[in-house]
Amino acid sequence: MAGRAELHTLDLSVVIPVYNSSAVFPELHRRLSSSLSELGLSYEILAVLDGCRDDSFRIINDIAHHDARLKVLEFSRNFGHQAAVTAGLQFASGKYVAIIDDDLEDPPELIPVFLSKAMQGFDVVYGIRRKRQRSLFHQLMYKLFYRISGLLSDTEIPNDAGDFCVMSRRVRNILVSMPENNRYLRGMRAWAGFRQTGIEYDREERFAGEPGYSIRKYIQLACNGIFSFSYKPLKYVTFFGLIIAMISFEEAGRIIIQKLSGHMRDVPGWTYLSVWLLFLSGIQLIAMGIIGEYIARIYDEVKQRPKYVIATTVNIDAQDS
Repeated sequence: MAGRAELHTLDLSVVIPVYNSSAVFPELHRRLSSSLSELGLSYEILAVLDGCRDDSFRIINDIAHHDARLKVLEFSRNFGHQAAVTAGLQFASGKYVAIIDDDLEDPPELIPVFLSKAMQGFDVVYGIRRKRQRSLFHQLMYKLFYRISGLLSDTEIPNDAGDFCVMSRRVRNILVSMPENNRYLRGMRAWAGFRQTGIEYDREERFAGEPGYSIRKYIQLACNGIFSFSYKPLKYVTFFGLIIAMISFEEAGRIIIQKLSGHMRDVPGWTYLSVWLLFLSGIQLIAMGIIGEYIARIYDEVKQRPKYVIATTVNIDAQDS
């Protein structure tokens, strides 16, 4: 794949992670093709099917037989959104690479705008979600995550910026070369550096179907965003432990002095002790959990398993794979 990375002849590759999008993809393909055709540039569309359980493969395969610019990768099972984007980046051959989700919440018509900005010298042009058509709960959770992530991360990741972007070939090469399995691509993209800029836009409602991301997947992505880019959780727990230790030493000293001076009251104090024991036990469990998150990621990397397994390809030459 490394040799192929330099043989790019297309102007633009568009990577689309797909999950159960049989009702959405035809409209996405129509709008995307219409927007890109107006540019007068050569392009390809890479649809990566991440273990779809509906008719997505059949429908997308039919479209691909009428449009050779649509290339299809089908995973052997569901490996996750970030793995699907990674596979698309791996196979992308354009001078610029765009990433867009399959739900039409991100308007395809913005890709030419991103591309125009990239051609002005920016290596990454990403979308900043100004407004979302989601419930108040989801909006609050998104904002809370980005703010907490900003406090904990050592890499400056733009607030409210998702995977929707256009990047240069050299940034694509850096992302492909990064070997980690627990991937948080918007963080990896920020870590790569170079000139980056954001463009604000309003997210639309999902065109059809149900979202592929559950609360559990959002939490997993949030953990990857925090633990893959910072040691601060460990530092904060250590600092908090030192504060608790100093308080305990102060309390121990006070009790000893009162005992020696004969002013120690005969008060049982079970409530006081119980609260402190429960509090300290909770802190210890949180600390163990944070350490466990880092150890689990080390374990994933040591196994060196592939990030995904491809079962079927369409419109992809043997040399591309």
